[in-house]
Amino acid sequence: MRAPTLAAALSLVLITAPAATAATPAAPAASMTGIWRTDGYGMVLSVEPSKATLFQTTAISCMPIDEATRVGTPRPGAAAVYRLSDGNTIQLRPGARPNAATFHADGSSGDRNLIKLGKPPATCGGPQPSGPVGTFDVFWQSFAENYPFFRQRHVDWAAQRKRYRPMVNAQTTDERLFEILRDMIEPLGDAHTGVFAGDREFTGLRPGTQPTTRELGVRAKELIDRRDLRGAGRDYAAGQLTFAELPGRVGYLRVAGFFGYETGSDFDYAADKARLAEALDKIITPGRQLRGLIIDVRYNPGGYDALGLQLAARLTDRPFVAYRKRARNDPGDPAKFTQPQPITVRPANAPRYTGPIALLTSGTTNSAGETFTQALMARPGRVVRIGQNTQGVFSDVMECPLPNGWSLWVPNEEFLTRTGRTFDGAGVPPHIRVPVFTPAEFAGDRDSAFDRALAVLGRRT
Repeated sequence: MRAPTLAAALSLVLITAPAATAATPAAPAASMTGIWRTDGYGMVLSVEPSKATLFQTTAISCMPIDEATRVGTPRPGAAAVYRLSDGNTIQLRPGARPNAATFHADGSSGDRNLIKLGKPPATCGGPQPSGPVGTFDVFWQSFAENYPFFRQRHVDWAAQRKRYRPMVNAQTTDERLFEILRDMIEPLGDAHTGVFAGDREFTGLRPGTQPTTRELGVRAKELIDRRDLRGAGRDYAAGQLTFAELPGRVGYLRVAGFFGYETGSDFDYAADKARLAEALDKIITPGRQLRGLIIDVRYNPGGYDALGLQLAARLTDRPFVAYRKRARNDPGDPAKFTQPQPITVRPANAPRYTGPIALLTSGTTNSAGETFTQALMARPGRVVRIGQNTQGVFSDVMECPLPNGWSLWVPNEEFLTRTGRTFDGAGVPPHIRVPVFTPAEFAGDRDSAFDRALAVLGRRT
């Protein structure tokens, strides 16, 4: 799952409440002007009629993230749309109560609540941490205030600070500082944590799983196209989707990511949404009467949760709650969260497939691939999961700037089932456990999960 990229490209400025001028548009556009903070997420927004400046804050820092330019003029009661530097947008909508609003980012499956502030946070008006020690402190503080899974991941974060901070001083080299920050988060085994320092990058990984590398994706696709589909597969959406209709009226749909449908790599939600709709219109048609469908997300690095919901909307004739989403919102208590927000899948106004599904998963089913998997757990109708546990990372990734120009990844959300369960860490388990993309599977030219899916759907080879 991916949060919008909010590039830390601004010089730090003092946040002040925007002053009304003769050029300030009349309400409702002006109703969003002022200083706002998100409930959870550590974000502060300075909203003006023509732009919104976003800051990532902790108890010790206030770092700029991005500056977004307003697009058009909103209708009364409608959201004001602001375009980020990466081309994606955020929407700010006034709430029903005074001094309340909502924040929505392209591709996210939910909204964030906004609370209006009378004045900027104190940390936004003074000197910021700097140097190796300041970078360490902001890194540690960002995790301490936002990460919900320390107990679950068996890591004492206060002990990590006590152990590693004495290793950092004004003379600490970039190479050594990167090693220290990496060593602090590696024990979490969390693929949604990371540190990015120019050419040096580190992201976590659940022990016992393999990384979701491009090389693995290429190798897996070759095996599937040749052995399973026997050349009958057709690619859509810049190769991110592959579909084939197999003998016995069994369909196969491979989803290699919930992003990149325009180019294969870029994150452009509006373009991806349109390309996905076009592809599904060609795959799910009134004339294609399938009696079973294999959906393969075994290799899926993630992407936009909303695209997973868009696909799910083509797989049901009844609304259902995919999951309930909540975010950690107390910097001092990892057990306190926002009120869970139900995320509902509504049947698409387009041809839909509502029959049995065999869903193939593995440890390289990540992020948005996992929220899609969790959504299908609640789907009306038969869904059988085959393969291995998913990676175990569901939250949007907060990409936070550091004082030295580096950045970090930290998750802060939980995705709850109807009974309140989460699958962070262990991942969503399969109903039928078989090997997936192992050296033995490749060496033996086997695809046990695909073969079992055919058997489950009634076509035995």
